[in-house]
Amino acid sequence: MAYSNILIAIDLSEESREVLDAAKAVATRTGARLHLVTVIKPLSQVYGGLDMAPIASGTVSFEEEATTQAHRQLTTLAEEYGIDPGDVHVELGAPGPTIRDLAKATRADLIVIGSHGRHGFSLLLGSTANAVLHDVGCNVLAVRLQYE
Repeated sequence: MAYSNILIAIDLSEESREVLDAAKAVATRTGARLHLVTVIKPLSQVYGGLDMAPIASGTVSFEEEATTQAHRQLTTLAEEYGIDPGDVHVELGAPGPTIRDLAKATRADLIVIGSHGRHGFSLLLGSTANAVLHDVGCNVLAVRLQYE
């Protein structure tokens, strides 16, 4: 199958390069354009039951600092993998729906994502990969991540 737009969703872990390598291999064979995304979860989603106001009252919020660092890391990876800087995306939100929305916005016909589930149904795909599959309008390649 020939793809024209591939969205690579990574979490900036050490295993992200496995996902990038798989997406790059597909893009090389099909001539597809690559988009790179990572999603920052808002602090309120991570620690919903706690009062985050004292942490967020500083001059720079957790989300702003996380976004800045993520963009720096993604830009470096994009340069290494030959991805146009305009196709680098750092989004704030819940990973599953945010990745699906960006796939629509970029007209992705393939999403490449890592999978490292450890329990229950997530053992098969991983929680984010599983969330991306719900109501997605394109193919998804789940790269089984290797742990040492």
